[in-house]
Amino acid sequence: MAKKSKNSVKVNGLVDRTKVYPLAEAIQLAKDTTFVNFDSTVEVSYNLNVDPRHADQQIRGAMVLPHGTGRSQKVLVVTQGAKEQEAKDAGADFVGGKEILEEVKNGWFEFDIIVATPDMMGELGKLGRVLGPKGLMPNPKTGTVTTDVAKAVEEIKKGKIEYRVDKEANINTIIGKASFSNEALEENFRSLHDTIVKSRPAAVKGAFIKNLVISTSMGPGIKVSID
Repeated sequence: MAKKSKNSVKVNGLVDRTKVYPLAEAIQLAKDTTFVNFDSTVEVSYNLNVDPRHADQQIRGAMVLPHGTGRSQKVLVVTQGAKEQEAKDAGADFVGGKEILEEVKNGWFEFDIIVATPDMMGELGKLGRVLGPKGLMPNPKTGTVTTDVAKAVEEIKKGKIEYRVDKEANINTIIGKASFSNEALEENFRSLHDTIVKSRPAAVKGAFIKNLVISTSMGPGIKVSID
């Protein structure tokens, strides 16, 4: 068994594992239990009462947080023709067509997210075995397959996040950095939470959210109640 550090033991002792904390208290506690020497990411984990095996319960989407994420993402836009200049003007870090996909095929991954126009998806599909496992394949549901590449790039740069239920019915995503004000983190959280609640499938009976936890990088999980 891996030995826990003194800092880890100390911060874990600050959290009552049997308690469900009000949102404001949970956010403050998450910040108080950050012990790493970098600006921790604040993460949210949902466990939902859904069965992802059914198509109508596969929750997935994207949104722009009110206060962003606190991190910058390098965007690759795969397109051709006039859309290339449109993407560059919007602030895309890398832009190209078949030639840049050849670089990806050969192991180049200096980007965090791909935006593609629909006409290039046939070429991207050939790299499905490479991009799929890394979560990099563009998808219309998250706004990364679009003809409006400028809007897509601008939203990502402003702090767009993606959320997707996994096979265990969990959604894990971020709401900012520990350096954010409590108010900014709370606004980001509530914006995400409202979006998740609205995504409730009609087939779900009973409580939709089974468990909800906030944490920071390497920090303990803190159960959250929503009023």
